[in-house]
Amino acid sequence: MKLPDKKYQVILADPPWKMKNKKTGGSMKSGADNQYSTMTLDDLKALPVSEIADDNCYLFMWWLGSMPQEAIDLVTSWGFTLKNMNGLVWAKQTVTGKPFFGMGFHTRAGSESAIIAVKGKPKRVSGGVRAVRTAKILAHSEKPAEFHDDIVKLCGDVPRIELFARRSVEGWDCWGNEVDQASI
Repeated sequence: MKLPDKKYQVILADPPWKMKNKKTGGSMKSGADNQYSTMTLDDLKALPVSEIADDNCYLFMWWLGSMPQEAIDLVTSWGFTLKNMNGLVWAKQTVTGKPFFGMGFHTRAGSESAIIAVKGKPKRVSGGVRAVRTAKILAHSEKPAEFHDDIVKLCGDVPRIELFARRSVEGWDCWGNEVDQASI
């Protein structure tokens, strides 16, 4: 699937990371490979993301806590400079509002983080966005909608796209095999 022929000042990405560990996902039926198509780091690096990035562009990219170096390498390969590994943090709650008890090799992950990276010198519109947001878990890999709002508050109403989107979001172009491509 080809990326759009358009430039964006904001790119939000939730890459479908291929895990190296066969036991990831507990029962092995709950892992990402059983939910959607995943991609290797080399496949992700091969995506021409730098071609859709405006000269001044923000990248917000969700990454796996067990793969920090891979996340940094991907950001760099797409032509961005890392600014913050935990630019956005989702403190997960269960559907009943209790702290989520996630997977992990050393500690149990109850949160996910998104990197903030830049290409050029994009403008920040507001400094009133908090890094940490607490919200209930959704479908596998789906992020709370409030993060889209936070990004718009931070960056303004500029051309923006979500890569590997799970659903269409008003005001955003969406690219991914789980959304209607008419949204681009």
